[in-house]
Amino acid sequence: MLENDLEKDYQESLDYLARLTTFGINLGLGRIQELLKRLGNPEKALRVIHVGGTNGKGSTTVMIARILQVAGYTVGAFTSPHMHDWRERMVINGQMISKEKVIKAIRDVRPHLEAMVTEGFEHPTEFEVSTALAFLYFAEEKVDFALIEVGLGGAIDSTNVVSPLISVLTNIGMDHMDYLGQDLISIAKVKAGIIKPNSLVVTASVDPDVIDVFREQAKALNVPLWLVGEDVRWKSTWSGELEQEFDLQGINTQYLKLRLSLIGFHQLRNAATAVTVCELLQNKFGAQIPEEAIYAGLREVKWPGRLELLSQKPKIILDGAHNTDGAQALAQALPLYTRDHLILCLGMLADKEREKVVQLLVPLADEIIITRPNSPRAGDWRALGSLAEQYGRPVTCLEDPKEAVLFALSRLTGNDMLCVTGSIYMLADARQALIDTLGI
Repeated sequence: MLENDLEKDYQESLDYLARLTTFGINLGLGRIQELLKRLGNPEKALRVIHVGGTNGKGSTTVMIARILQVAGYTVGAFTSPHMHDWRERMVINGQMISKEKVIKAIRDVRPHLEAMVTEGFEHPTEFEVSTALAFLYFAEEKVDFALIEVGLGGAIDSTNVVSPLISVLTNIGMDHMDYLGQDLISIAKVKAGIIKPNSLVVTASVDPDVIDVFREQAKALNVPLWLVGEDVRWKSTWSGELEQEFDLQGINTQYLKLRLSLIGFHQLRNAATAVTVCELLQNKFGAQIPEEAIYAGLREVKWPGRLELLSQKPKIILDGAHNTDGAQALAQALPLYTRDHLILCLGMLADKEREKVVQLLVPLADEIIITRPNSPRAGDWRALGSLAEQYGRPVTCLEDPKEAVLFALSRLTGNDMLCVTGSIYMLADARQALIDTLGI
């Protein structure tokens, strides 16, 4: 296929997927089950690790994937949302799906979607179609393991059609309350829906009431559960701006001086979760994962936009702290970075706990730039500026994330630091503008 034709066909494929967003968030499994049946149920051919939770899903997913890849396995990872390129959602051994395969997959799936509508079924949503495409791609490529990150919730998320080897629940926080419930217990019950018979469960949750929900679900299904923090323990030995070191007492092995390239104390819990999953794959499913793969996988893993030190001079970190728990983790990590002044560039969706995030982050900054995420859910984005002004810091509101982050960059002098945080939708635009401007 000629380059121009490829780009044209690829863009048409993405445009087709984008049009499916008009079907919105429509929870339930009926549409995805019907679509997968018509595609030959590719998900049934996969050995799945299903990763849910509120924060840490993506980080835990990519850590497990990297460890397994270093151990010699072919590993597919389905994550969302993407940062810059839609193909980031479907990765095998660190390589995005090719544009040619995206075009082919959508061409193959489209007649089934049209037939479903003709026959009276609701049209699957964009995320349901993306999920089906991932299952199809991973099955066709015959991956050894498929890491599937939950999109929203658990019980009726479109990924919840799999029969996983292991279900992972990172943590539970207050997010997507309109869909999942107004308290932690209600949210936990929805998230616990990914626990399945004939599997194993690993959770990194710390809330006793949430853990009780998971224990009850696991017990009802006669599924063994491992608790990160009790069955597996770790100790931070040091943390810098580029990596951190910790000791871990795993299920099988004591690991000393593990190095992790992802920063933040919260990432140690995610790393402990990833190692626990890999040890269980060894113990229960015969996977061959040498200790060197654990060490190398954690040392090499990358996950853009999660406490990412994009530049050292000027010092710029990016973090998708889009909810209260994420903001808490960022606030705990900021003291790790030396600087004179902190410029905070922040943009959040209207359906997030804005007041709590502002309360956690704004007092740590010397100047605040507020911007608007590129999403219909941005709402009254300037209201975030009004909240920030209550803390007596200088606040500037600029709607375009690219303009906002470049203005923030211009405010840096000497040993100042810029922290860009909030919605991934905003972070992607800001990150690209910084990369283009600084020539990174």
